[in-house]
Amino acid sequence: MTPKSLFGLILTFIVVLVGWDSFYIVTQIERAVVLRFGQLVAPDVQPGLHIKAPLIDKVIKFDARLLTLDAPPERFLTQEKKALIVDSYVKWRIKDVGKFYRSTAGSVLQANRLLSQRVESGLRNRVGRLSLQEVVSGKRDELMEELTKVLNKFTEENYGIRVNDLRVKRIDLPPQVSDSVFERMATEREKEAQELRSQGNEQAEITRATADRERRVLLAEAYREAEKIRGEGDAKAAAIYASAYNQDPEFYAFYRSLHAYKESFKENNGMMILEPDSDFFKYLKKAYRQPKSPANSSE
Repeated sequence: MTPKSLFGLILTFIVVLVGWDSFYIVTQIERAVVLRFGQLVAPDVQPGLHIKAPLIDKVIKFDARLLTLDAPPERFLTQEKKALIVDSYVKWRIKDVGKFYRSTAGSVLQANRLLSQRVESGLRNRVGRLSLQEVVSGKRDELMEELTKVLNKFTEENYGIRVNDLRVKRIDLPPQVSDSVFERMATEREKEAQELRSQGNEQAEITRATADRERRVLLAEAYREAEKIRGEGDAKAAAIYASAYNQDPEFYAFYRSLHAYKESFKENNGMMILEPDSDFFKYLKKAYRQPKSPANSSE
């Protein structure tokens, strides 16, 4: 290869290299700035194909999408001097690329550090003006909206950053306080359970007493009804006996005597001590003294 050809090849390579370095592309998810000898010459390059001075200009690109700052949990004091551990996060994006580059030197880490400081300061000031109940439930949303507006105004003016949202992920008590709080909660729940048990036992005693009283009343009424029915039965039985006795008193007396004999002598080892002329053996004596019939005498 001749020197002339080599020179031409080198020149062509340099031209291609310079031409390649003269163009750059910024995508839809990017923003860029152009530096010339360290000085900012194009503070906000929009998406598209652009031309720059080769070997002199330097293009720095930034992510234009929504970014997330997960702030570390911080310890804050409420209005009544109660400590809380607040864990929050911030959604932000670059609005003014030139201002962002000048304030953070183009470092997202530096931007997150500055944002984290502002969030920590804003939360500390606002939590200190609220009670524990307001922070946990009532005014937390209002607190976040107010702080987001204030933070966004400051960051847009100073850092070229737009804060889209600021939210609290979790609010906890410090570990040294949580145990005592949980113990107090358990004690209160145990006290409430004891009260409920006492009320239940009291109601149970009332129910038992009512049931026992109703049982006694029902038994008394049943006994009264039974005695009434039994008396009516005895009266009817007595009337029947009297009617039967009046129809044939002799037969009725005989029947009663037979029944008495049966009951008296149904046990083999039974013993009775009576006088010989007792009325108990009246019908036995009559049977013994009865004269024999003609049929019996012929036998």
